Amino acid sequence: MSDVPLWEQHADWWQREFTGGADAEYEEQIIPLAVDLLAGRDRVVDIGTGEGQIARRLVAAAGGDADSVIGVDPTAAQTVEAARLGGGPVYARAGADELPFPDDCFDAALACLVYEHIDAMDAAMEETARVLRPGGRFVFMLNHPLLQTPGAGWIDDQWLDPPERYWRIGPYLQEAETVEEVQKDVFIPFVHRPLSRYLNAMIESGLVLQRMIEPSPPEGFLARNETYRESALIPRLLVLVADKR
Repeated sequence: MSDVPLWEQHADWWQREFTGGADAEYEEQIIPLAVDLLAGRDRVVDIGTGEGQIARRLVAAAGGDADSVIGVDPTAAQTVEAARLGGGPVYARAGADELPFPDDCFDAALACLVYEHIDAMDAAMEETARVLRPGGRFVFMLNHPLLQTPGAGWIDDQWLDPPERYWRIGPYLQEAETVEEVQKDVFIPFVHRPLSRYLNAMIESGLVLQRMIEPSPPEGFLARNETYRESALIPRLLVLVADKR
């Protein structure tokens, strides 16, 4: 990832705010989508697994088969916590651009909210394709690159009569790396890229798009974040499903 020390420093923030049932988007949307889209796949690599919450759910969905999922993450604090929590998956410490596996060894790969934190995106995509078997599936989840651009958010336009409130889209076509204060004293690196960059990297790596999903934010998220209710038709998540040629 673009700044592993920041992820090391703030791993406890991620574990506290987004795991163990704390985050409605994960519980109501992201995890169910991952389980559904990877159902029936024999061996899955969870790239950027964090503390392993999705990897554990995938093992449970596979009937507890401990050989069915391997999680990888470059952050020691996350992989240590993942191993402590157990639940079936095997874990390895590695970046997405240097996966420590032979060619054609996985039936599926998952990258959930990972690539927007990776500098070496093209190399990571090539690595994902390399470790997939022909016909293997890649489930790719991102903060929606059009609607979650740097500077995106609500604008209250008081110049209009009557006043209007609308969602501002930032400089979508401009690639940009930022470090955002996501919570007081918690700084996380982000890399914005237009959707075409991801799709072209997929194509060049031999991955063929099969499906694109743009879900509305789930009700649990909207209930806890009332200011977003007006944006219920503005997706926060983008899911691309691709198969290796």
